[in-house]
Amino acid sequence: MEIARPDGRKLEYLVTGPEDGVPLVMHTGTPSAAVLHQPMADAAARHGLRLVLYSRPGYAGSTPQPGRRVADVVPEIVGLLDELGANRFVTAGWSGGGPHALACAALLPNWCAAAAVIAGPTPFGADGIDWLAGMGAENIEEFGAAVEGEEPLTAFLEAAAPELATVTADQVATALGDLVDDVDKNSLTDEFATYNAASFRASVSTGISGWRDDDLAFVTDWGFDLASIKIPVSIWQGGQDRMVPYAHGEWLAAHVPGAKAHLDPAEGHLSVVLNRFDAIVEELAGYVR
Repeated sequence: MEIARPDGRKLEYLVTGPEDGVPLVMHTGTPSAAVLHQPMADAAARHGLRLVLYSRPGYAGSTPQPGRRVADVVPEIVGLLDELGANRFVTAGWSGGGPHALACAALLPNWCAAAAVIAGPTPFGADGIDWLAGMGAENIEEFGAAVEGEEPLTAFLEAAAPELATVTADQVATALGDLVDDVDKNSLTDEFATYNAASFRASVSTGISGWRDDDLAFVTDWGFDLASIKIPVSIWQGGQDRMVPYAHGEWLAAHVPGAKAHLDPAEGHLSVVLNRFDAIVEELAGYVR
């Protein structure tokens, strides 16, 4: 499905679950697209929520929005909720979706009842954290290119995209290389591996503009102040994460006002979703019962 945006762009989305359920808007990672993972939908429905997935601009069927900031997700979500006839929601952001969930928490306090950040990064250049420390080699190279600017980042991503364009479930762990340790490699089996492979393929199916614009947005000003957040936010983070290291979760837990921390040294970037998603949804649902 898709909605038309006021500037003529299209935003791709999918919805599943009880029609009378409060929407759970899920911001997926970088790169990704609106691909259904049935266990996520089942968890949402089990707790009375309606799962809403969308492809950020430039991914899959969503028209690119060059120069977008993290905060620019907010009018996209408002438009999506208007389409669904909803004015109250909860939200979760995994990995590169984390900053976008925080944008909703900061800028839509009358709509967003609660937010969860799952293995999401801090603002780039934030005081008190070495942003790249502990990341796998691919991330260090990718974000080094992002800091240099659009042209070197585009070259990096265009070289990386072909592998993701055809990746299969049994190839995902190898494709992620130094970004996954044994905890995350062991999580990439069966349906979860199939989902991740499908999401990666969809994310680059129409090019790398969504991936590029995500990265550029992460390393520039996000367009909102974390200190302004007044709604409940939970931070879920694993200590075996080589994509968004543990220090990011610790920093967010300390700097998002009133944040509830779920920091587990044993979990990774992928395993935290595989093992904890039901608990994450249960906690969010508690704010709209």
